Order: sequence, then structure tokens, then C-alpha cells
Amino acid sequence: MSSRFDIPVSELTVAALRRGDLRAQETIYRAFERPVFDLASRMAGCSHLAADITQDTFIRAFAKVKTFRGESPFWGWLRQIAVRETLQVLRKRKRWTTLIPEAHEADSVAPDQDDTLLEQALTLLPDTARAVVWLYHVEGYTHPEIAEMMGKTPSFSKSQLSRAHAKLRGILNPDVLPRPSAPPSLPETEPCLKPLSAS
Repeated sequence: MSSRFDIPVSELTVAALRRGDLRAQETIYRAFERPVFDLASRMAGCSHLAADITQDTFIRAFAKVKTFRGESPFWGWLRQIAVRETLQVLRKRKRWTTLIPEAHEADSVAPDQDDTLLEQALTLLPDTARAVVWLYHVEGYTHPEIAEMMGKTPSFSKSQLSRAHAKLRGILNPDVLPRPSAPPSLPETEPCLKPLSAS
């Protein structure tokens, strides 16, 4: 699966960005606003946080664009900023330290379910596990890359992904998450963790 960030950006646009050209900034924002928001909202499980993360991502990207050397695609560089901004926000939340216990560990095959049910189930995972699932399956990061961004080891990333798969299978059991698309209820003490609507 190719990343939603995989949008070509011309060298002329990048050059204009480096000059601080407002039209170029608008072009980049319009092209990447949705991929950045989707990444942040799925990793954080919160549309309100995602809106803030999206703004912070573009502010940081435009401020640091002169450091972009063009050795990799622009979209990859911007995605890296979006991931780091999201992880920085998640580290400030108590749920970031909540991991799936080893009892849930299983094989690494992702559960086969439709997108709506899977997105609902993802919101019920701890932040760490949900971030690993999204980065690995959707954005295509490797375990060593995820580990580096999280300050962990590749084995940590692999184990969290495996346990997340097992947890998702349990959540997606019809007895746990009924087939009707009514969102699962979440604790009132965490209002920002309500399930996100499918984009």
C-alpha cells in the first residue's frame, strides 16, 4: 500500500518554499492537509488533537524547509515531521505509556475486516499500539524506523504490532463490537478519544 503522502512536488515549488513564497505554502498546504490530518487523527484517535497537530506540522515544515536537501521525496520529509509532531503530542498523554500486555501476543497477520469496523476498533487500542499499527500497515514504515522514532527497539515495535493484531481480533468479534456501525462507547473521562468517522 502506497502512502497517502505520495504526492509529487516540483523542484520549482520547493525552491519557492525556501524563499518563503506564500503561494507555494498554500499549494503545499492544500495538497497535504488531508494526509497530515488523517495520519494524526488515526494515530492519536482524536480529531481535535489532529487539527492542532496538522497546523503545527505545517508551521514547523515551512520554518525548516531550508534544511530539506532533496535527497528523498518532499512528501517523505513532510510525513516524517507529521509523525514526529504526533508522537510528541502522544508522549504527553497518560495513555502513551499504556501497552498491550504480553498475554495478547499472537502472530503478525493483520485482522481482515472492513475499514469502518477496523477504524472503530483502532480507537480502542492504547496510543502506542495504535501508532505502531498505523505507521506499519498504512504508512509503510519498517520496524527499525518505527523503533527509532519512538526511541525503542525493533523488537518492541514487532511485539506491539503482534499484540495489537490479537487485541483487534478480540475487539472485532461480533460479541464485542456488533456489526451495526454504532460507535463503541468510551470512558467519559477521555472525551477526545471518541471514534473517528471514516474519511
